[in-house]
Amino acid sequence: MNRTCYAIAILVLIFSSCKQKEEASKNIVIEAPEAKKVSKELTIHDDTRIDDYFWMRLSDAQKTAETPDAQTEDVIEYLDAENDYLKQVMGHTEALQDTLYNEIVSRIKKDDQSVPYTDNGYSYYTRFEKGADYALFCRKKIEDGAKEEIMLHGPEMASGHTYYGIGNLSVSPNNELLAFGIDTISRRQYSIFFKNLKTGEILKDKLSNTGGGATWANDGKTIFYTTKDPQTLRQNKIVKHVIGTDQSKDVVVYEELDDTYRCGVFKTKSDAYLMIGSFQTLSSEYRYLDANTPNGTWKVIQPREKNLEYGVDHYQDHFYIRTNHNAKNFKLVKTPVTKTKKEHWVDVISNRDSVYLQGFDIFKNYLVAQERKEGLRTIRVMSWSGQDYYIEFNDPAFFAAPTTNMDFDTDILRYRYSSLTTPNSTFEYNMTTKEQVLLKQEEVLDDNFSADNYTSERLYATATDGTKIPVSMVYKKGIEKSGKNPLLLYAYGSYGSSMEPTFSSSRLSLLDRGFVYAIAHIRGGQEMGRDWYENGKLLKKKNTFTDFIDVGNFLVEEGYTNSDHLYAYGGSAGGLLMGAILNMKPELWNGVVAAVPFVDVVSTMLDESIPLTTFEFDEWGNPKDKTYYEYMKSYSPYDNVEAKDYPNILVTTGYWDSQVQYWEPAKWVAKLRALKTDDNLLIMDCNMETGHGGASGRFERYKRQALSYAFILDLEGIKE
Repeated sequence: MNRTCYAIAILVLIFSSCKQKEEASKNIVIEAPEAKKVSKELTIHDDTRIDDYFWMRLSDAQKTAETPDAQTEDVIEYLDAENDYLKQVMGHTEALQDTLYNEIVSRIKKDDQSVPYTDNGYSYYTRFEKGADYALFCRKKIEDGAKEEIMLHGPEMASGHTYYGIGNLSVSPNNELLAFGIDTISRRQYSIFFKNLKTGEILKDKLSNTGGGATWANDGKTIFYTTKDPQTLRQNKIVKHVIGTDQSKDVVVYEELDDTYRCGVFKTKSDAYLMIGSFQTLSSEYRYLDANTPNGTWKVIQPREKNLEYGVDHYQDHFYIRTNHNAKNFKLVKTPVTKTKKEHWVDVISNRDSVYLQGFDIFKNYLVAQERKEGLRTIRVMSWSGQDYYIEFNDPAFFAAPTTNMDFDTDILRYRYSSLTTPNSTFEYNMTTKEQVLLKQEEVLDDNFSADNYTSERLYATATDGTKIPVSMVYKKGIEKSGKNPLLLYAYGSYGSSMEPTFSSSRLSLLDRGFVYAIAHIRGGQEMGRDWYENGKLLKKKNTFTDFIDVGNFLVEEGYTNSDHLYAYGGSAGGLLMGAILNMKPELWNGVVAAVPFVDVVSTMLDESIPLTTFEFDEWGNPKDKTYYEYMKSYSPYDNVEAKDYPNILVTTGYWDSQVQYWEPAKWVAKLRALKTDDNLLIMDCNMETGHGGASGRFERYKRQALSYAFILDLEGIKE
């Protein structure tokens, strides 16, 4: 690729813009990268799409080759040019980015420690040392005078790595061995290692290409783990390993042959059974095995059926099952361990039209249900003897859910609570006396911070079809509805994932500069029950996008902001949302941040070699079906870019992303730049060292957040 097409011409001029503060300022105009076009015809259903940037896609083999080929060099050169352009265009905000980054990390306690939880005679916790980007994973024996044992020293292990992801940790039943996963590429392909916690020795056993977690049988020497299809990264096999043997000797105990399913393995809370789960968007299936007999035969609890979902735990002589069998909003049933098919299921908590059953936890004397009522999560406590009540909370919008509760034989429930104004808090709650103790609340290291300085609201916007869309908002007290407040609107809206109104100390950097922050609980999530999800997927997916636009219009109409000061943010499938609303209503927004955005929907869903594609057909549809193809094409952001004005746009991605491959946002940016008719900013940050989740370090990740904040603050004319 000719590098001269990226030559930078620096010009200084005076300009004013209604999209920014009405003041003259000096700006650097820089020639943007211009990606080459290589037309490729993509034909299906007698319809041909022309993709000028298909060449940007590289295989894993190309990315990892010691000597890059010509195509790889072209792609790297283009991505480097985009990164160079970003640095040039945003160069005048470097001081602001530094200020924001330092501000954000300064609020975080540097030598923080998690709330310990107990398991099998030990207390487990993580802690950070000052200046460290990675945690120390620790434990203490539950006895007087017990000394701390550092199981893993994250800072030492991560030294010298640009990315270092630590997967799940699992201690053997005899408390002597630790299994842990490590990913140094950011593709979520982990190698599992084993450490002798008595001697500190790392065993010779190494398990490659895994999901990152290990589940121990009760014999303390046999573990079960998942491996991944090398191409699609789908977890498709459950493998048995015996400590002290080579991985080549491991036995596949289950293989998921249906490529629309993935699988996993875990142990019930009772430690009595090992479970293999197979999962699809709308269907699941579980197998169980006595954890004392790891070489035994696995049995199916309930064979898979289309649209039948269930999840399993164990207590005494019964399996307890959360399921949607004849229960749209899910119910809880139980069935004898000896009779597991659905005809034997007996309701414990029945289905309700207005309450969504999110999950459950079992104790010796109590059953705890996580339920969602009116869009908010609640905690319901039920004793086996008949007592039944909800824990009460007062914020207008909040998040509450049980956290780590390993013990059966206790009346103490540990739960987490947060709201838009209340920092993350961990409580211990006595389910018998209803007394509770705050174990820890996230410290905000800012002398000026007080929850009383901020106001949160729960409002409802009316969608085009009359549906009421919940909106959670927070802002600094004293802000008036002048119609000119800068406002950042966030949403996700896919997979039935509900966006919780929780606290963020980094968000204070916006609130303290006069921003209003709002979460649109749009369809495609599951905030208002199962129908909320089903009315925002497949052939109703556009409800997700129009809901978000309707919320934006509502906030303008209510006087919180106007289109010169309204910003949108979404990531991954929420990045798809950003791409769609940019095409559908570009004039509503002054700026949009699309993080790791899923924007090339049709091409990705047609390619079953790409990770995540096959088991997402029930979310988006299979475009090999013409009906789904045409509907998907009608909203796919990449396919609907037009020659028109777009607002200011920041796109972020990671070169090693296995969930939304880097080429989707890269192609999208190239096409936008070639067609858009405005002079607004269009910039992309491609991190060449990371994947979907961004940087692995505790503080490093906030550099991208500082960039995103600086982008929208600069558009508001806020320089410090």
